[in-house]
Amino acid sequence: MKFPKPYSLKQIAGIINSEYIGADDFSVLGMNEIHVVEEGDIVFVDHPKYYDKALNSKATVVLINKKVDCPAGKALLISEDPFRDFNVLTDYFKPFEKSDLMISKSAKIGKNTHIQPNVFIGNNVEIGDDCIIHPNVCIYDNCIIGDHVTIHAGTVLGADAFYYKNRPEGYDKLLSGGRVVIEDHVDIGALCTIDRGVTGDTTIKKGSKLDNQIQVGHDTVIGQKCLIASQTGIAGCVVIEDEVTIWGQVGIISGITIGKKAVIMAQAGIGRSLEGGKSYLGSPAGESREKFRELAHLRSLPSILKELNKQ
Repeated sequence: MKFPKPYSLKQIAGIINSEYIGADDFSVLGMNEIHVVEEGDIVFVDHPKYYDKALNSKATVVLINKKVDCPAGKALLISEDPFRDFNVLTDYFKPFEKSDLMISKSAKIGKNTHIQPNVFIGNNVEIGDDCIIHPNVCIYDNCIIGDHVTIHAGTVLGADAFYYKNRPEGYDKLLSGGRVVIEDHVDIGALCTIDRGVTGDTTIKKGSKLDNQIQVGHDTVIGQKCLIASQTGIAGCVVIEDEVTIWGQVGIISGITIGKKAVIMAQAGIGRSLEGGKSYLGSPAGESREKFRELAHLRSLPSILKELNKQ
């Protein structure tokens, strides 16, 4: 998430009332999570296990809960609670903006795009040309939709990320300030839910097709010309490369990559990154040929046990 203009380190520290290490006029351009952070961004870290990763990332400013040596060319914001203060910054730069209209006045809708009854379109949404948005679709603020996109009834774009910190008093939510970006020639079925990024974009790229009742988590990127069947659940921060096929009721854990042209068969459980160009089956998923051999061996077990008992 980029700020509307550059801010100084001193200005950012003033917003969250924190100490800082670095020059007062050190330039800060935005804020992001570790997996999408860029030069000029703030990243937060609140556990020693991840200090080195944050300090050595592309981030220019590290929001951290301990005074440490500051790497050359970077700055530090010292906070008792980086998670809380990251939320303060999200709320400052991307506050909730209510809408009293079914289609916000700030929304931009392209030529020959048809909006069916009872569609909600939030603030600063952009929808391209020749799209069809079917009834009861809900498109939250700041979503970007390309040309020739079809979205079927009841789908929700841009709900908050499912991201919480477990505190003694209960779960603390990480606020979402990112977007959903749908590129050209994408079809999205009925009753799908596509969450916005925490600070970046949840993206579905050109030509991909989603069936009904699919969940896509925050900051996930689905590549070009992917096919995803019904009841698939994709967690946050997943990268699905181009031309991947995913059949029904597949579950995919967060933070992994599915390689180009992989095929994932129905009801598979994906708990690790998978190479492209192969077919996968089962839970935990394995290459389908190996899984079929395993099943064949399992079917042979009763006869093997019977022979052993005769000895």
